Amino acid sequence: MSAGVPGLQPIEPILLTVVRIFTFEQQRRLTNATGFLFETAQGLFLVTSRHVMIDTPSKHFPDRIEIELHTDAENLAESTGFSIPLYRARKSIWRQGGDAAGDIDVAVIEIEREALPKTAVYRAFTPAHLWQPGELVEVGSSLLVVGFPLGFHDTLHHMPVARQAVVASSFGLRFQGEGFFLTDARTHRGTSGAPVVMRVQQPVKQMQDLPWRLLGVHSSRLDVGTRDLEVDEALGLNCSWYADILLTLTQR
Repeated sequence: MSAGVPGLQPIEPILLTVVRIFTFEQQRRLTNATGFLFETAQGLFLVTSRHVMIDTPSKHFPDRIEIELHTDAENLAESTGFSIPLYRARKSIWRQGGDAAGDIDVAVIEIEREALPKTAVYRAFTPAHLWQPGELVEVGSSLLVVGFPLGFHDTLHHMPVARQAVVASSFGLRFQGEGFFLTDARTHRGTSGAPVVMRVQQPVKQMQDLPWRLLGVHSSRLDVGTRDLEVDEALGLNCSWYADILLTLTQR
């Protein structure tokens, strides 16, 4: 079911998969970021960048996060904050991935469905939305990065915005041996954790009303250490971690 406003076109479901994240240290608000919902037979999960949960270099150590959820399908101006603790008995309860190259900048945390508002309005990606072996994703393919750049969004309806992007490296290869591919897009702080998606022309039934292929999780901009900050423009390239890591992170 697509949420809608009387007299207007239904809201595109992909916008309801993405949530704004605030990080907190006790009651002190720290940063804002982007996350999205991913659902498997194991449960409902919030996906974002690992550095949203913890980032030692910047001394970022939140103890909880809060996401914003719609609570009325007929009035998208209605929303509420939903708090999620990051630690239990001093142990982190989010899940993060790693491989031979080191940490992967993706983290998931399970959401207790019974704790959600009974009228919560949201959509979630599923394993059916992940890239399938043999599927062609060419360099230059058109993508969307859906999130909250610098926290910017539709403040009335609490909706994210979509930025256009293209695949900038060979999809399927680990760029420089890391578990990500590159996108060419204009991005900003606050977009960390956003889904990187490609439109599917012939969606399968399991995709339901989300005809999008979930290719990656946006992490950060990629820069060159030798760039002259006064002379050279930023590359405009970004790291997008392959979304298939979600199958591993959401297993019990």
